[in-house]
Amino acid sequence: MDWNRVEGNWKQAKGKIKEQWGKLTDDDLDQIAGKRDQLEGKIQERYGIERDRIRRDIDDWYGRQTW
Repeated sequence: MDWNRVEGNWKQAKGKIKEQWGKLTDDDLDQIAGKRDQLEGKIQERYGIERDRIRRDIDDWYGRQTW
């Protein structure tokens, strides 16, 4: 997976991420600034999901995106 694509399109990605993980705030997304490890941490913090599942969920989400 090429996460650089997400970082490069962060403004577009923020809306799509918020659709998937609605508990993330705009402030959260501004702090994350496209960094995958920080996205994983925030999702874990907001949803209480284990890190391995979050990684799979993000991979699945990424695979469904059309850039």
